[in-house]
Amino acid sequence: MNTYRELRTPVLTGHLREDVFRFLNDHQCPKTADHVLRVGDEARRIATLYSANPTAAQFAGYLHDISAVFPSHTRVEVAREIGIDVLPEEEQFPMIIHQKISQFMAEDLFGITDTEILHAIGCHTTLRGNSSRLDRVVFVADKIEWDQVGCPPYLKTIQDQLHKSLEHAAFAYLQYLWDRRDSLRVIHPWLADAYYDLKDMLSRDERRQGYDNEDSINL
Repeated sequence: MNTYRELRTPVLTGHLREDVFRFLNDHQCPKTADHVLRVGDEARRIATLYSANPTAAQFAGYLHDISAVFPSHTRVEVAREIGIDVLPEEEQFPMIIHQKISQFMAEDLFGITDTEILHAIGCHTTLRGNSSRLDRVVFVADKIEWDQVGCPPYLKTIQDQLHKSLEHAAFAYLQYLWDRRDSLRVIHPWLADAYYDLKDMLSRDERRQGYDNEDSINL
């Protein structure tokens, strides 16, 4: 499939899990269909741990990769066809723009109007600066339930950091990529923004905890 116009509109039953699973299988994406269900369920679990909306997290997880119906080499043209701005890094590495296309499809095809869900879908690969809690939930869930063969090399680190906080877990993956940035095809500007934003946030939290500990000792 090379254009958005060629896309078959999904039949909606009111059960998003089943609708997304059927849509992806109908478009010959069975591995992605399995992946998004796992991410949706993991996102719900993490959201429950960290006081995010579990249903919103689950829905965003189910929908985050629906643009897999378009091969990577067609995604830049599809994005332009539906009016999405394409960054130079996305043109150079089209896989990344699938997050924006999935956001568009979630609204256009599946009727999602909740902006928080849409935004979480739209940055699930790179995250972004000033991310919401739901953004971070879906980002972390996607990295834990990755769509490749075998176990992701960063998995234990993320899981360990998730015991500390959602922000520590998200930053653990960003740090993993940042340490390897010279070998990456591109550094998406949203990822760089997310990296520096969370780094500053965690540093401020550590300083604050240090001040609190000093105050308690002084008491």
